[in-house]
Amino acid sequence: MDISEFNIPRFLATQALFSHLSPDELTRVAAGCVVRRLSRGDTVFRYGEPCNEFHVVVLGQVKLFALSPAGQEKVIELVSPGHSFAEALMFTGKPYILNAQALTNTLLLSVGKQVILNEIQLDPRFSMRMLAGISRRLHGLVHDIETGALHTGMQRVIGYLLRDVPADDAQGSEPHTVSLPVSKATIASRLSLTPEYFSKVLHELEAAGLIRIDKRDILITDPAALGSYGLP
Repeated sequence: MDISEFNIPRFLATQALFSHLSPDELTRVAAGCVVRRLSRGDTVFRYGEPCNEFHVVVLGQVKLFALSPAGQEKVIELVSPGHSFAEALMFTGKPYILNAQALTNTLLLSVGKQVILNEIQLDPRFSMRMLAGISRRLHGLVHDIETGALHTGMQRVIGYLLRDVPADDAQGSEPHTVSLPVSKATIASRLSLTPEYFSKVLHELEAAGLIRIDKRDILITDPAALGSYGLP
């Protein structure tokens, strides 16, 4: 995709946060946006840098992560196309508290803080939509924390494999294929597991006949049986 031909207003109109805006309003917001093409491994931002914008993944995937004083990495979130990040922090006036890195070749849209503040002043209802979007993200993060604290490692892996399976399909026995979007080590960190344990669980599920592994493609042979595996 040629960045110079990327239609920012049209893309913004597909996002829940901006879908209510008129063409003129979309054009105003687009004027405060920047589109960047990132290669795998490129940095989006680093801990401690000023946060004057939030970001939306157009194509590719971005990893949000923290580093311990010893340099150990903990993946906080994997951001896929159509999802945004850093919008809450942008309003605090504080620097980034995490690091962000492109996991694959990525197209990223960055939305400047000032253009958002201008829209809020023009239409206070815009701030309510921003708050709703931030609340949804917070709810998702709290759910992830609860899952990590209350579920076993096995349950976390199963939940991850079934995350994109439609609810109706997850209750049935029709096979379903999922593809791991990033390395197993990255997914393991996201689930607060070691890479060795993550691989061990996958092999156990495969030995039980619940999945078949072909590199990053995983065939779930019976979604309902996988979802109930190991439950009392």
